[in-house]
Amino acid sequence: MNGGEWKVESTKSLLRRDPWIEVLEEHIKLPDGRRVDDFYSIRLRDFVVVAALTDDGRLVTVRHYRHGDHAVTRGLPSGFIDDGETPADSARRELLEEAGYEAPDWLDLGRFVVDGNRGCGTEHVFLARRAKRVAEPVAVDLAPTTVHLLALDEAVDAMWKGDVHELASAAALGLAVLRIKSESNPLGEA
Repeated sequence: MNGGEWKVESTKSLLRRDPWIEVLEEHIKLPDGRRVDDFYSIRLRDFVVVAALTDDGRLVTVRHYRHGDHAVTRGLPSGFIDDGETPADSARRELLEEAGYEAPDWLDLGRFVVDGNRGCGTEHVFLARRAKRVAEPVAVDLAPTTVHLLALDEAVDAMWKGDVHELASAAALGLAVLRIKSESNPLGEA
C-alpha cells in the first residue's frame, strides 16, 4: 500500500514559534477522491535520546522536572538537534551537557517519528558504551537535573513502575535492551 497518492492541496500555518513548534492545517485529497479539509499536523524539531552504559554496565539516567507532564521523571539524556548538527553530534553533546559523560563506542539504534499521523518530531536513538564521567553537567535546562547510574535491570524495573514518564526515554531504553540482548544471544536461543 502506497500512501503517496494522498495529495496535499493546501497547507496553512495556524501557529508558528520558531524554532520550537508549528501547527499546520492541511487540506488533503485521498486516493479514492474524498477530501479532508481539517487534517492537523505538528512540526517539532528532531531530537536525540541516549542510552549510555558505563564499563560496569550501569545506565546513565537523569532525574528532572518536565513541565508537560507536571512531574519529576527519570529519563535518559536527550535534547533537540541544533541547526547544522548531525544526530550523532547532538547525541554526544547532550550526553556531555546533561550528564557530564563521554563515550567512545556509539551505535545508532534508529530514527522514529513520534506520532505517525501528527508528526510531532523525530526521535533519533543512540546506544553509547564505555561511558565515563568527564565533567560536571551543564545547567542549561529550566529545572535542576541530577544524574544517577542504575543497573540495566533496575532501569527497566523503574520504567515498568512508572518512574520513566516520557515515551521517548522508555522507547530508547527498550531499544537498547533489545539490542544488547540480541548481541549476547544472536540466535535468539532461550
